[in-house]
Amino acid sequence: MPEPVLETARLILRPPRAEDFDSWAGMMAEPETAQFLGGVQLRTVAWRGFIMVAGAWAVQGFAMFSVIEKATGRWIGRLGPWQPEGWPGTEIGWGLCRAAWGTGYATEGAAATIDWAFDHLGWTEVIHCIAPENEPSKAVARRLGSRFRGLDRLPAPIDTKVEIWGQTREEWRGRAQPR
Repeated sequence: MPEPVLETARLILRPPRAEDFDSWAGMMAEPETAQFLGGVQLRTVAWRGFIMVAGAWAVQGFAMFSVIEKATGRWIGRLGPWQPEGWPGTEIGWGLCRAAWGTGYATEGAAATIDWAFDHLGWTEVIHCIAPENEPSKAVARRLGSRFRGLDRLPAPIDTKVEIWGQTREEWRGRAQPR
């Protein structure tokens, strides 16, 4: 089965490939970037996370996409559908390299993957699990039209408190799409 590739005006979204790992590990080694993605990780730990996402594609048929900047061809992060065992719901999440912050890429990529999750995965709602102190991600959620739904905890071994933001498929389709 061919892997899905989504394109936006400025991004290519595709499943992770082996050549993405060095950039992934670099992102997870940056304290500011990794702060809300589970914290700084040694390269060996980042490998496990990278392989987990690749494996989710093989087992579930979906997971975070690698985000490729069209203008440069560089890997700038990962975002998209995520639903491991015990997760609070059908999530569209994002994590971008520091150099990509403030560009609108998170909103642009998340909007494309929300469309894809509703159209191809048959999801009826999406959530975003956001650390309470992560104001930039809350701003992305607001731009996407999501609203605060309450607090929850991510399952072990993460076991951390998060704010749940989200919306239904009907809410998403009934509003002007961010692009």
